[in-house]
Amino acid sequence: MYIVPIAWLYVALMMAVAEATNTTGTVLGGIITFVLYGLGPVALVVYLMGAPARRKAIKARDKAALESLRAAATEAPPAKAAQTLPEGPQDVAAAHSRHATPASGTAGKEP
Repeated sequence: MYIVPIAWLYVALMMAVAEATNTTGTVLGGIITFVLYGLGPVALVVYLMGAPARRKAIKARDKAALESLRAAATEAPPAKAAQTLPEGPQDVAAAHSRHATPASGTAGKEP
C-alpha cells in the first residue's frame, strides 16, 4: 500500500537533488521542490487513504462504549419495590412531604 508514496517521494527527492545541483539551481529551490512536489501531495494522499480505517476505528470504539454501557445498565441493582413513580399531583405532594427536610423540623408529620 505504501509503495506508491515511497516511490513518489523518491522521484521528488531526485527532482530536488537535480534542482539543487544544477548550475542555475539553488538549495532553497531543491527544498521547495521536495516539499511542494513530494511531501505535501504524499501527506495529503496518505491522509485521504487512511480515512476509511479511521472511520472504522471510530465505529468500533463507539460500539465498544455502547456495549459497556449496556452491560453496566444490566448489572445495575434493581430499584426498590417500595419506591414507585408518582401517579398524580397528590402523590407528588405526599412523596415530597415524606422526603423533604424543612428547617422547622416538621419532616414526615401528617397535616
